[in-house]
Amino acid sequence: MIDTPRHNSLYLPIECEIISVIDLTSGEKLFRVRRSDGVPLSHLPGQFVQVSLLGWGEAPISVASSPTREGFFELGVRRAGTLTGAMHTLKAGDTFGIRGPFGRPFDLPRLQGQDLLLISGGCGLAPMRSLIQYCEDRPAEFGMITILYGARNPADRLFKDELAAWERSARFACSFAVDSISGGDCFSGSVGLITALIPPLHCIPDRTVAVVVGPPAMYRAVIDELHKKGLSSDRIVVSLERQMRCGVGKCGHCTIEHLYCCQDGPVFWLNEIEHLRGAI
Repeated sequence: MIDTPRHNSLYLPIECEIISVIDLTSGEKLFRVRRSDGVPLSHLPGQFVQVSLLGWGEAPISVASSPTREGFFELGVRRAGTLTGAMHTLKAGDTFGIRGPFGRPFDLPRLQGQDLLLISGGCGLAPMRSLIQYCEDRPAEFGMITILYGARNPADRLFKDELAAWERSARFACSFAVDSISGGDCFSGSVGLITALIPPLHCIPDRTVAVVVGPPAMYRAVIDELHKKGLSSDRIVVSLERQMRCGVGKCGHCTIEHLYCCQDGPVFWLNEIEHLRGAI
């Protein structure tokens, strides 16, 4: 077989150089990265890469930036294990490996011309950000865009400056919530679950698509509220979290019955998986 760059990206890590590292919260950092060979990542919103660091292993990380932002891509990394802990010690100029991009992205052709309801919780805002940026850079392709975001507390919110910019923008309608606040917190949004942001919304079900990305615990409640608004399951998109390891559908760690989350997902239309055991 001819060893093409695309073939390499499936099975062998490609070296990437860190351009910058920004603290998002006490436990999350944003890495701006470029491939050392200068080749674009050529991802689509919703896809992920397998990040590897010599001596520390490999883990899947969602791409947090849109392909419309050229010359780099960005990864939001939560410190959650040995690899991500090691990544949090890296700085600009350091390198690590990636394979990919992998996975089924957001179905942009089906989203075009629709009003979008983009709902994310916690670190789910990182992959959602790739879609938000895409919509921001190609405004003529989409209808009204509503962004809902929930976090545990004000300090845990990701991309705080961008949340404020989206809220000021005439392009987006935004509502934010936190589970709780404490003395000294400065927050002007709602206090409570993100599901409370859905009932007040006005949407036209036959021209609205909802996209949901976040921790598994929020999915059922959010989907129930969307159904109450008249959205059918073929108008609800979910991105599922699973223990993906290989990225190429070989190890079986991310299976949902007959599906492989790393290849058939992580993005699914709800009507494709709602009947599968353990999917939601």
